[in-house]
Amino acid sequence: MISLSIWILLYSMIGGVVIYYSNYQPFPEIGGKYGWLLISFGVVFWISSTAPRETMEEIPALISTFLGGLGVIFGVRHMVITKHDVILAPFSGVLFCIGSIDLLTKNWISATSTEQIISFIIASLIITLEIYLAFRGLVVGVPGISWSKSGLRQINRGLIYGDNGAIAHFEKSWDMNDPWLNAMSHAVLILIYDKIGNKVEKERHLIELEKGGGWDAVDTSWTDAIKKSLTDISL
Repeated sequence: MISLSIWILLYSMIGGVVIYYSNYQPFPEIGGKYGWLLISFGVVFWISSTAPRETMEEIPALISTFLGGLGVIFGVRHMVITKHDVILAPFSGVLFCIGSIDLLTKNWISATSTEQIISFIIASLIITLEIYLAFRGLVVGVPGISWSKSGLRQINRGLIYGDNGAIAHFEKSWDMNDPWLNAMSHAVLILIYDKIGNKVEKERHLIELEKGGGWDAVDTSWTDAIKKSLTDISL
């Protein structure tokens, strides 16, 4: 079994990494909340390590398996369905792997050969799942549609400038596999730059939009929503 001090370090490290990388996500609050949750449990385990009574060896592994599994479920949902986050699933998968494998190997020496084989197969499947999550999330990365969604949210919030502003988010929303998304992004940036009076950038994105089919390639409901959002904010 993994010692409590290593669990404390593990929870703190994974929590910190998730919080750090969540700042580079279009919806940083998803990973941020999970990261702080892990750090909170790390603090709880640190406090329990100073208590007169020792914490049961299985408790950290059980909580790790539960939190990791929960994170994988919500992470896969955000990765595949909502496309809001790609780091929650792989990093919570690390916690799930370590916790579940730690539980599977607890009685490894005293287990029968059949039990060992079953445990090995389950552990292999869990590791394979984690490899897929890591590739799908960390290698493939954030799809352009995610930045487009977050860009619209930033407009509704009145956040236009800066690293977390709407302009920066739409500048990251390009996707060579989905030309229609590029056209939508150029259209939004044209409307934003027109709103703030930046004619140079407006013309640049207008040229790019014409290359992608012009305004006819953009759904009017999308441009209407952007225009309404820009009308409701003061710059």
